[in-house]
Amino acid sequence: MTLRELLRLPPGEPVDLAGYDARATPGAPDGKEAAQADRERMARRLAGLQERLWAAGTAGDHRRVLLVLQGMDTSGKGGTVKHVIGQLNPSGCRIHAFKAPTEEERAHDFLWRVRRVLPEPGEIGIFDRSHYEDVLIARVRQLAPPAEIGSRHGLINDFERELAEDGVTLVKCFLHLSYEEQKRRLLRRLDRPDKHWKFHPSDIDERALWPAYQEAYELALERCAAPHAPWYLVPADRKWYRNWAVSRLLLEHLRELDPRYPEAGFDVAESRERLLKQA
Repeated sequence: MTLRELLRLPPGEPVDLAGYDARATPGAPDGKEAAQADRERMARRLAGLQERLWAAGTAGDHRRVLLVLQGMDTSGKGGTVKHVIGQLNPSGCRIHAFKAPTEEERAHDFLWRVRRVLPEPGEIGIFDRSHYEDVLIARVRQLAPPAEIGSRHGLINDFERELAEDGVTLVKCFLHLSYEEQKRRLLRRLDRPDKHWKFHPSDIDERALWPAYQEAYELALERCAAPHAPWYLVPADRKWYRNWAVSRLLLEHLRELDPRYPEAGFDVAESRERLLKQA
């Protein structure tokens, strides 16, 4: 069984996040050290497949990959980018971290800012947070009427179907963190001066809304999952597993795409002969 099969949430079925163990390690090698060694081996294969995808994109292959990372604060979205994507060629990656919308972005529909930063053909795009913020924090903080929030689920489904039809492979990962582990990680940020920049007192206020966020995530995971855009629930209490699992998911998708280096659009032998004749 592939990791995709192990972690994929069944489309359209109700999701109860309390029923998933955030410390679980489904499909992983035996222990942290074995998983880290396996991830290092995967990094080389991922880099090779990324180069082939990027090369194919220069020759008219319109396929690309979009990795969506969603999760509660401290679930490790930034850490995943650092440890998984950091081993790829940055020239072939397009990373975007979504913050609170700007005044210009608020003047457009909520998907406008997302469309502007989609990966180009041959690229791997990475969203640290994403268009799902508009059905998560917007719901919890009541930034839009309930009916509008509900309609956004349908608009997201239409948007992701459009992406899939345009050659985008969606890899949507929900980094499932436990309430207890989040507290430990926030306390570590307070205990370490070099981590203070990652903490804001409002993090405590957001944590108080945990039940509302869990409900919002459950609705998004249920309503916005489809065969062409499934959700993968990645247990995230163990950082080594989170990094291993996202690496494996990317590898499985890239293997299925099987990008190929394009054939030369010129006479290789003639070019070689010309080059050898030069002084």
